[in-house]
Amino acid sequence: KCDRGQSLDSHYIGRKEDIVRAGRVTRVLNGCRDVLILHHQGQIYAMDMRCYRELHLYVEFNSRLCIGLYQAVDNPTVTPLWTEWRSKGVKQRIHQVTVVKGHVYVTLNTHTEEVESDRYQSHKHRTRWRSQKLFSSKRNITSE
Repeated sequence: KCDRGQSLDSHYIGRKEDIVRAGRVTRVLNGCRDVLILHHQGQIYAMDMRCYRELHLYVEFNSRLCIGLYQAVDNPTVTPLWTEWRSKGVKQRIHQVTVVKGHVYVTLNTHTEEVESDRYQSHKHRTRWRSQKLFSSKRNITSE
């Protein structure tokens, strides 16, 4: 399991303009933490790459980023079962993003309290994710 307390160092991700142009990038930080860095509404965010609901991926439909839950993967235009937002508390680990002179750095969140997305930061789950990614790409879904 990836140790959340390994380092407080910032990790260089890349040039802000490249991330903005790409919309999102992924990186493995500290050799074991898979992180999604994305540009959304003028801001750059970093979070664990896999959804806390196990191996669901963040995918795109018609150039719109959405979470690949079972309903959305089958048909993103279907009205969801629940029509209002409800918080389930903190489930996904987010990380600090710093932009210095046009360069983006991420500092991993090292709080010791476990969140559900921590469960999927292991070799076992990365291997399962790669299998799912291959399956998704065969269904013509763009995923990282």
